Amino acid sequence: MARDTHAAGFADEAEETLHDAHAGYNLDSIMRIPVSIQVVLGSASMPVANLMKLGRGAVVPLDHRVGEPVDVVVNGRVVARGEVVVVEDDNSRFGVSLTEIVTAQSTSAGF
Repeated sequence: MARDTHAAGFADEAEETLHDAHAGYNLDSIMRIPVSIQVVLGSASMPVANLMKLGRGAVVPLDHRVGEPVDVVVNGRVVARGEVVVVEDDNSRFGVSLTEIVTAQSTSAGF
């Protein structure tokens, strides 16, 4: 029985040490840092001459197809992929339903 008390005391001490280690960090200030978020539907490449011919109503074909996941980019880095959805509250707005969180390992695997 004394052994169980010792184990419980060790767990409490470890929890206090972990709490003390994080107490010095002011996460609130980090959480308020603004980031730039983009959802990339696709991309296209064209000569400047064709770009200059574009006008209202012109359609630029993208390299993504309907149903393919879109990239969610934060500060220039792909962090997730998802599907474009209509926002429930307002049918005139779109959103992204995340389907995959991109890890550092999965991004470096392509190189």
